[in-house]
Formats: sequence, C-alpha cells, structure tokens
Amino acid sequence: MDSVIRGVAIYLALLVMTRLSGRRTLAQTTPFDFVLLLIIAETTQQALLGDDFSIVNAVVLMITLVTVDVILSFAKMRSTRLATWLDGTPTVLMSGGEVDRAALERSRMGITDILEAARVQHGLANLQQIDAAVLEISGAISIIPRKDQG
Repeated sequence: MDSVIRGVAIYLALLVMTRLSGRRTLAQTTPFDFVLLLIIAETTQQALLGDDFSIVNAVVLMITLVTVDVILSFAKMRSTRLATWLDGTPTVLMSGGEVDRAALERSRMGITDILEAARVQHGLANLQQIDAAVLEISGAISIIPRKDQG
C-alpha cells in the first residue's frame, strides 16, 4: 500500500510542477529541459521505489500511475473547471496584428517563436502578415494570417 500512496503523491506533485512550469511540448524542449527531465526521472524513481526494487513493486507503481492518469482524464471530461486548472486555457499572443508583450512574457515565448510558427504553418515571413497568434494548451502556436494575404 505504501507504493500506491507514494505513486499517487509523486504523480500529483509532478502534475502540479508541470502545470506551473508552462506549456512546452517535447518539440520545444531545450537541452537544459532534457537534462532537467532526466534528473527528475532519476529522483522520482528513487522516491517511488524507496528500498523495494522488486518487479512486483515496479508493476504496482506502473499500474497506480496509469490508473491515476485515467481517473484524471475521466474527471476532466466531467469537469471543465478541473480541465481548465490541469490543462490551462489558450493564450492570445497576438491579436489584430498587435503583439501582446505581457502574454509573451508570461508564456516565456518570443516573437521568434511566433515567426517560426508562421513560417511553418503558412509560409509567412513577417509579423505584418499575421492577424493573430494563439498559444494552445498543447504548447503549439496557432497562426491566423491577415485576410489580405491571400
């Protein structure tokens, strides 16, 4: 039972830390983010297993973590408030052709991130061609080109 309690506690702690750290996807991780992920994984492994390195304990922990994840998925489907708290809401980075610098700062994004998404999605070269940019809850940036861009 100790393993199950530890598993749930570590899952919730990692969920809160991930939520508070922002909306980066794996495609947006830096080498520092990757090293941090490895360190967290090793630390988490030690906290989860404690002194019991048996296969049974490892399987119990895996089942616990997957079960907590499935339960939270169902709970998010039933509660928009919980889904918003866990996943967040989209952030408008640019609207009407105007950059929201405060939103960029809060999201730890830069204009270069908007321009990269504009090039990849629509082949746009500069900010004047963009009507809106939205940081989605997945971490991706959606670009809406200006109407007069064709």
